[in-house]
Amino acid sequence: MVAAHPAVPSASHTPDDMRSLLLAMGCVAAAAAHASDPPPPAGGAIRLATYNVSLYRDRPGRLVQELASGRSRQARRIAEVVQRVRPDVLLLNEIDYDPRGEAPRLLAERYLAEPQADGLRPLDYGRRFTAPVNTGVPSGLDLDRDGAADGPNDAWGYGRYPGQYGMAVLSQLPIDRQASRTFQTLRWSDLPDARQPVDPGGPGPYYPEATWRRLRLPSKSFWDVVVCTPGGAPLHLVCSHPTPPVFDGPEDRNGRRNADEVRLVREYVEGTLGGYFVDDQGRRGALPPDAAFVVLGDLNADPADGEGREHGAIGRLLGSGRLAHVAPPTSRGAVRASQRFDGLNSGHAGNPAADTADFSGDGHGNLRVDYVLPSDQLTVLAAGVYWPAPGEAGADAVRATDHRLVWVDIAAPHGKE
Repeated sequence: MVAAHPAVPSASHTPDDMRSLLLAMGCVAAAAAHASDPPPPAGGAIRLATYNVSLYRDRPGRLVQELASGRSRQARRIAEVVQRVRPDVLLLNEIDYDPRGEAPRLLAERYLAEPQADGLRPLDYGRRFTAPVNTGVPSGLDLDRDGAADGPNDAWGYGRYPGQYGMAVLSQLPIDRQASRTFQTLRWSDLPDARQPVDPGGPGPYYPEATWRRLRLPSKSFWDVVVCTPGGAPLHLVCSHPTPPVFDGPEDRNGRRNADEVRLVREYVEGTLGGYFVDDQGRRGALPPDAAFVVLGDLNADPADGEGREHGAIGRLLGSGRLAHVAPPTSRGAVRASQRFDGLNSGHAGNPAADTADFSGDGHGNLRVDYVLPSDQLTVLAAGVYWPAPGEAGADAVRATDHRLVWVDIAAPHGKE
């Protein structure tokens, strides 16, 4: 919808008229500058989003130091994107974990709480959730079979130090910490019919049995974070960030792990094989069948494209009867990016408008890997991928990371009568 131009001023206008006219012109200009931004959610709706922000560094503590300065250009651009979309609840992937939660606090207080562009308003994320992740945590095992047990590939999840590529939830809604659950230590071998990597050099598994029995499945972690909605009903945020299904060898250890991490999401929300779900607090069971939930995260899996060998796992998740079946969120910017790098994307089978990540800088095509998937009892009101086309407001800010923010508006669920 294009706003009409205000009337041209005439000599009959009073000073008050002129002031009102100038204000109106300013409002039109602001609307034009922010034309790529999504409109505010409908009354009573909740906007949820996921965003891989690439806020990781090469050594522990460096991100906190950078954010504390208040001058991080990357964090400012990340904050601009978030202020343009204005989600009520936001999952951040790839923000370094520290035990005190300083990185998400500093991002919230020194960047998101400060306007990052003309016409943008600050955001208050006074509620935050973070927890330990497996990335960079030494396993003491030679997992990549290079003769040493101290490399980033030998951690429970790939990483150079504990907490690299962590996760955090920022929320304007209250978080029920007692009801929330984490599954950082869930063992891969506990998953029924797990996709155990096979040794390409001969018959048998890639990992020795003693090693296989100790491996953790979540490469970062797997969370069920419960927020309290305005209607009084709990909403479960099923959060994860599976490993990329590449960067391995013919044994396909990362591809198989990614497929089983995605399967973990589906089986948790469906509850069909809930017996193996034992959280880090010792509580057993999957999500209750009547629970309202939203799946959030960079799942590193495209249903049609990409180098991963397992597209079936994400396809089965997307086809789950527990999810609201709506069209995938899209953007104009994704289409333009696909056209710009046609040599990388021309062979793709998926709809380029639904892509959520621009991997052209690494010589790869664009993919749909980031998801916000509401459960079937929730009403989806609107959705989108924040990917402005070149020249639109926010087009520079989104280049802070190779992923794009995905958002969905839902009608607030109500508590039981």
